[in-house]
Amino acid sequence: MQGQSVGSGERFAPLWAKERRGVTLVELMVALALLGLILGISTLAVASLRPPAGSEIKQAVQRARAEAIRTGVPVSTARYHSPLPTVLFLPDGRAVGINVDPLTGAFHAAR
Repeated sequence: MQGQSVGSGERFAPLWAKERRGVTLVELMVALALLGLILGISTLAVASLRPPAGSEIKQAVQRARAEAIRTGVPVSTARYHSPLPTVLFLPDGRAVGINVDPLTGAFHAAR
């Protein structure tokens, strides 16, 4: 420090302004953890958008039953081009046909 005094107005660069090359291991681990978290959440979100197996059958049964109750007329699942055997829904909501409990009139899609 020849010819310079301590109070001559030297400026020190802040720590964040230092020239850096590359990233630290901690920064890399944090970035990878965040990337993994984002990918995991997005994978679950996309998987939940898929309709569950058998949803076509379930929708056909629900539509036929709802229409039978609403209109007061027996409705068959064949009307909705359902891939399951024909089931007839009565106006009181009971079902008659294959895969139907004879005591309760409840429909069972798969037994």
